[in-house]
Amino acid sequence: MSEIKVNKISPRTACGTTTLGDSGDTFTIPSGVTITNNGTANGFGATGAVNWQTTVKTGTFTATAGEGYFVDTTSGGFNINLPAGTAGAVVGFKDYANTFDTGNVTLVQNGSDKIGGETINAKLKIEGQAVTLVFIDSTKGWLVTDSGLQSDASQEEFITATGGTITTVCTNFKVHTFTGPGTFCVSAAGNSAGSNTVDYLVVAGGGGGGDGAGSSTNAGGGGGAGGYRESPGTASGSYTVSPLGTSPAAALPVAVAGYPVTIGAGGSTNTSGSNSVFAGTTTITSAAGGGGGSGSTASLTGHTGGSGGGANTNPGPGAAGNTPPVNPSQGNPGGSGLGCTSGGGGGATTAGGDAAPGSGGSGGTGATSSINGTPTTRAAGGDGGPTSGPAGTPQPANSGNGGPRGGHPGAAGGTGGSGIVIIRYRFQ
Repeated sequence: MSEIKVNKISPRTACGTTTLGDSGDTFTIPSGVTITNNGTANGFGATGAVNWQTTVKTGTFTATAGEGYFVDTTSGGFNINLPAGTAGAVVGFKDYANTFDTGNVTLVQNGSDKIGGETINAKLKIEGQAVTLVFIDSTKGWLVTDSGLQSDASQEEFITATGGTITTVCTNFKVHTFTGPGTFCVSAAGNSAGSNTVDYLVVAGGGGGGDGAGSSTNAGGGGGAGGYRESPGTASGSYTVSPLGTSPAAALPVAVAGYPVTIGAGGSTNTSGSNSVFAGTTTITSAAGGGGGSGSTASLTGHTGGSGGGANTNPGPGAAGNTPPVNPSQGNPGGSGLGCTSGGGGGATTAGGDAAPGSGGSGGTGATSSINGTPTTRAAGGDGGPTSGPAGTPQPANSGNGGPRGGHPGAAGGTGGSGIVIIRYRFQ
């Protein structure tokens, strides 16, 4: 075997090209040898590969052929100017901070170079996106040859759990509904690539309506709704949550464990309901709805609670809501009484209505959530009313509604609705 050792091979003068071997020849590069390219390499099968730059781009720039860039649009979207298109040129871009969905990147043509056969700019707007583009010719210009998401390389694991009544909603999400006491049992805690947090709705039992006085013209106040607490819905499909599902409320992480669930009963006449509890990694307790003010006892203003009871017909304010206080608020105060009419019980989203001459205050409005796949309103306050009238109507089970007032003479207030706990998470 012949061997030639030189420091440099150059073409002959005015030739311009040096050819190694003839067609069919094989050149072997031994193990451990490094070849460094400081120029342009053509025909080496490298089309589609880029040299990734490690300085993150945070504003408009012009890309260089053969390079890939990590792009951060946390502060807002911006333009990337594509280089001049020559056949085989390649560029790549990766969403560094998972913000392409809110801060789009606009790929700007260089002169008349097309992108995907079109003479318009293109946008990158998928969270976590990564793309590689190769310039092929003047007809199609820059074409995407590789694209993907970070999750393509992730090992996804999802929550597995039992307890309550389980349903599947929106294809990929499980809902556990507890209408009585039980345990949310987690047998697999998942991970961040799949799911490892749960959303929740916890509603306490509503307060009972106040009764009408047996020997006077007083009517009872409306019962306050059970406390209403909900996470923002970010862990399981971004469903429509109530106005109370806001920060600092948050989805709860889970571990392999059993988490007890307590469902609060509705209150009977003149009495408050009971608390509902989801004892997760952070215990979520919704306070019982306050009973309505009674026309036959000294509890004229009603009872405080998740939402407060309405006052009876004696002049004065209703009872306070959001007691004990939490943030976001779990309810509202009851309405005031006036003359021969009583105030409404507080509801999840508004206070109970104040009594007016000849008419009682309406119960405060409840809150609507689609956590179980169906928009459902819960935790409305019970209505107040005028002096005369029948007994208040018992409220539906698991509604968390406050009971309506009872009228004179001696009519009982309506029983409050029992509470409910709903837990939702991604399972696939």
